[in-house]
Amino acid sequence: MVHTCVVAGCRNRRTPGTTLSFYRFPRDPARKQRWIAAVNREGWVPNEGSRLCSTHFISGKQVKNPRSPDYVPSVFTSAPMSPNIKGASVCELYDKQEAQVEAANALLFLQGQGRLLEDHGQIQSQEEQESVFSSLSSCDEEEDDNDDEEDNKEEENSLTGISPGGVKPVKNISTKSPDYETSLEALKKENVELRESLEKISLTEASFRNNPEKVRFYTGLPNYFVFETVMLLLVPHIKGDKNAKLSKFQQLLLTLMRLRLDLKNQDLAYRFGVKVAMVTRTVHRIISIMFVTLVPTTVFWPSRVELRKNLPASLRSTYPDCAVIIDCFKVSLEKAVGVDVNQQVASTIPTQSTQSAMVDELKYVIGVAPQGVVTFVSRGTPGHVSDKNLVESCGLLCKLLPGDIVLAEYDFDIGDLVGACKAELKITSRNYIESGQDGEDSLLFSTFSDKVDVHRHVGRVIEMVKRRYSMLTGLVESPFTVIDSTTNVSTFDKIVQVACALNNLCISATPLE
Repeated sequence: MVHTCVVAGCRNRRTPGTTLSFYRFPRDPARKQRWIAAVNREGWVPNEGSRLCSTHFISGKQVKNPRSPDYVPSVFTSAPMSPNIKGASVCELYDKQEAQVEAANALLFLQGQGRLLEDHGQIQSQEEQESVFSSLSSCDEEEDDNDDEEDNKEEENSLTGISPGGVKPVKNISTKSPDYETSLEALKKENVELRESLEKISLTEASFRNNPEKVRFYTGLPNYFVFETVMLLLVPHIKGDKNAKLSKFQQLLLTLMRLRLDLKNQDLAYRFGVKVAMVTRTVHRIISIMFVTLVPTTVFWPSRVELRKNLPASLRSTYPDCAVIIDCFKVSLEKAVGVDVNQQVASTIPTQSTQSAMVDELKYVIGVAPQGVVTFVSRGTPGHVSDKNLVESCGLLCKLLPGDIVLAEYDFDIGDLVGACKAELKITSRNYIESGQDGEDSLLFSTFSDKVDVHRHVGRVIEMVKRRYSMLTGLVESPFTVIDSTTNVSTFDKIVQVACALNNLCISATPLE
């Protein structure tokens, strides 16, 4: 009986001597429907005489295993197929059959069915070769008569795990060789190690959470709890959106790294993978937010009750009314800038010229509570302004109450200013005692100097702030000296106050008893 393939454009026919196989459509309704869909002939329904040739299967024959790619025909070409391949040589047919088998095995492997071991692969290759040569000499007319028998045999073989070619299906053969298992375990181990090493060097929130040393190094804060507290306070005010290149955490971390390590903007741009302009904008914006939000909550003048309650024992017997210890420190500018001196000191220097002067350093007055907490920071003024004029103009005197004692070094000539507030100035340096003072005051100062060096105490606090935030020790860059029009405060003045605020969140210079 002569059969013609029902696929549109396929002219293959069963003729004497052809090596093609022709298959009737399956009896299983679901599989039959899939075959009809694969043939893709609109409105066409197969009958008992409809046949599909073997060229439409990857391996050259249908397979009853539902997991096989040849369970449903899948090879269709737009060009008409040759009606007769009788003239093809035996070698060409064998090469084509072998390539199809290899393609089928590759697809099975990709579908998770595993792969053949080398010895089984050799056996299969030999058996496939024998089947090809035997098929060349067999008559395909008998195939149609024995279709039902083959179907039953294939179903039986599928239950027993044997394929029509006599080789067990790929799924029943071990899918992983010992070498494969070893390589897989090694790759998994290497993957874990790489992830751990990447986590250690990354600047992510998770990498800081359980690493207090990393927190201290990059932020100056003692631990992640303090860092998280600062972050929770600032996050509602930090701008962030889904398309932002820096998260809110990264914006805060970048700013703290700028203060802590005095890293250049280009360095931070490389570390966070952004442009230098974005680093500059981020630092200025976060500093402004911290100045408005963080500084008022951490740098403030305590009440007299709180001062006396937490007064160190070394001062309790000598200066129980000590309100503040004051000192000055200077920072150098990277480039001299023009500053109107009268504006800087609030017109308290009548002898100074009203013209702008070139300033190459800034001076700050800092007030420290006896416990070691910074309670006052002035704005920066030109370095040549005297301490007396600086104290008079910075607003420190307005915070004093009658009876308060202000401790300072010998070179602070502000006794009359403090006395005008009905407070008292005490000079604590030993040099002052050696300058010829005598009487009761001299004895008092000497006794106090033996118990505590207050001038060293405040110096220690200033050094601690500078050590924690290296930006205060380097040259101040020109963009940070520009005064913000909204707050009338320069960015570096904000930085000094923010550094003192962050320092107050750390352990005090003088431990409380």
